[in-house]
Amino acid sequence: MEISAGEAKKIKLKPIEATPESFMDYGQVIGPSPDGEEFGPQDAQLNLSEGTPRFYIMSLTNRPLGFSTITHHAKVTQCLGSIGGGAWYLGVAKPSIVAEAAAPEEGVKRSRCGHLYAAPEIEEVRVFRFSGPKFVKLGKGTWHAGPLFEGESMDFYNLELSDTNVVVDHTTHNFSKEDGVVFAIEKSE
Repeated sequence: MEISAGEAKKIKLKPIEATPESFMDYGQVIGPSPDGEEFGPQDAQLNLSEGTPRFYIMSLTNRPLGFSTITHHAKVTQCLGSIGGGAWYLGVAKPSIVAEAAAPEEGVKRSRCGHLYAAPEIEEVRVFRFSGPKFVKLGKGTWHAGPLFEGESMDFYNLELSDTNVVVDHTTHNFSKEDGVVFAIEKSE
């Protein structure tokens, strides 16, 4: 189904404050810990085993509070956090990567990088608000849209693989074209 953006239905999503508990189905929220504290479950449980890690500052401009596409990475966990702790938003849906051995099901697609997946369900999309000294670790295959923010620009630190965007480890679902919907984030007060 091909639908133009002008015909798409707008779905408003109320942001959920990102905490370790509220975000657990999608990854981890990591906050400050004392220097010298031993590694444990409160730390980012990373999977960077399929390549060389890349840690960099990502400078973004004009990322308003809405989205029509959502992406996942099948080979890597990804970490994002705003420099300076400013508030930002992330649309997410649970991972939907399908095992190769599984019997082909209706709606299962093959990505450009070769893995099988099911498109995220509209009803399953959530938006989280991140503020203060914390970052997010997205689980492998977690669908995400953003970072999104108010204002003209914001800098983020980003940890992913050095070739995440080169080897096309980003599968994108276009809700506007495929499902006839776009998402708008209700502003937090």
